[in-house]
Amino acid sequence: MKMAKKFRPPVEPRSFGSGLIVGCFLVSMTYVLMSKKDIVSCLPSSRSLLLSSSPSWSDATPSSSIVSNRKIQLSGHEKAAEESNLERSEAIDMPDDSSPAASASDVLSEEESSPSTDDKSAGRKPMCDVSGYRLDTCDIAGDVRVIGKNSSSVVLVGTPDTSSTDRNESWQIKPYPRKYDSSAMAKVRPLNLKSLNGDPEAPRCSINHTVPGILFSTGGHCGNCFHDFADVLIPLFQTAIPFRGRVQFIITNHQRWWMNKYRPYLTKLSSYDAIDYDNDDRVHCFDHVIVGLRAERDLMIHPPNGGNYSIMDFVKLTRSAYSLERDRPWTSDQQPGNKPRLLFIARGGTRKFMNLDEIVPMAEQVGFEVVVSEPDFYDVARFAHIVNSCDVMVGVHGAGLTNFLFLPTDAIVIQVVPLGKLDWIATNFYAEPAMGMGLRYLEYNITVEESTLTELYPRDHPVFANPESIHKQGWFKLGNVFLKQQNVKLDVSRFRSVLVKALELLGEKRD
Repeated sequence: MKMAKKFRPPVEPRSFGSGLIVGCFLVSMTYVLMSKKDIVSCLPSSRSLLLSSSPSWSDATPSSSIVSNRKIQLSGHEKAAEESNLERSEAIDMPDDSSPAASASDVLSEEESSPSTDDKSAGRKPMCDVSGYRLDTCDIAGDVRVIGKNSSSVVLVGTPDTSSTDRNESWQIKPYPRKYDSSAMAKVRPLNLKSLNGDPEAPRCSINHTVPGILFSTGGHCGNCFHDFADVLIPLFQTAIPFRGRVQFIITNHQRWWMNKYRPYLTKLSSYDAIDYDNDDRVHCFDHVIVGLRAERDLMIHPPNGGNYSIMDFVKLTRSAYSLERDRPWTSDQQPGNKPRLLFIARGGTRKFMNLDEIVPMAEQVGFEVVVSEPDFYDVARFAHIVNSCDVMVGVHGAGLTNFLFLPTDAIVIQVVPLGKLDWIATNFYAEPAMGMGLRYLEYNITVEESTLTELYPRDHPVFANPESIHKQGWFKLGNVFLKQQNVKLDVSRFRSVLVKALELLGEKRD
């Protein structure tokens, strides 16, 4: 807080005589005041009045609060970042998203009513928050004009008065929640955001929207199942669900095939056709626009940042979107005579099961009805129903495991972890998200003998002797060796024990 300085007139030299007269006058006044000490002591001081009518500074809360030492749990390429990036000591606390009423306009109105300071911008929330490690977001309220095809701009038009002169802002962001990943962000269109104070050259509205807008990108790593959900669909759910369908999507890097693939989600979250931002030359006007999507962790939602919604709410939305009937897995007491279904996720590229002809008969002997299927790139609904019909899903570490979100609650996920010290990414990408979605999780770490890397490298190669040295060469080297070059040939008898454990878990009674 800035303290006001008392005004002190300049000191000018005076004659000695004048000083003597003034001195005598001050002594006389002091005597008079001291003689009335009792009267003065009965009057409250201005300081005591101030303290009695206002809260103590320790109890005061600013309209835009600051959360200190918020830790961000990282995933994917983030692990390679310096430890100093794992924490943000100051993160702007966003308004509660449990209701559309808690919008940027509410925050701005509170700040405008707060006492003014010497710094006109003090206490005013900026249009954009770029402090996060994972994403940049902008929450803009007022006369907002979105111009896509030729401008790539979002403009907040203010009123031409002196009280708004501190609102001039200019930002450039890419609305995709993986800003630390240069390879992803290279495929995301940058947007220019600025505020204007009654600029007569501000573009005129072509269409006025009566609902808020959410502007986001389907560029980046979209097309990979894991990133479709981790980077767009779950963050979009977090951002859009408080509006209960009354929200307009504006999509940059718009891909028609992607829209068709995930249309069931988009129609559940918005009652309006999405705007193709890159190819629409109209000026769309809103009272409220959010640029960028909320996201804390891959495939997870963490309250309180998630508001009143959890990842289980997304799972429920998924079941509704694809009309998935099963919400609980097989149990022996409910389905006597029927066998639980076990799904092996087949992979067409790398990290394939090389001996399914041996594994499948063994799984059937254990007591499962076995299904082997590969995810369909375009037909999500077909594969979602296959997954939902199963009680156990087995897959080698990779994007295909993301399909576990279609499983019934309490079903079992078995992740086969390839060679290469991949425990951290296996846990962060899939183990914790699976358990967060109410699934039971088992892990099978293969041995050197179960890896096809033995056909490519000698046994004394660092790939086997010192995997950490491969990690130190960066994500792309790690991925090329341990993910792209490797398939698995499971030890049938060793893997059998995992399937027996899964069958036992299914037999246990759950609340």
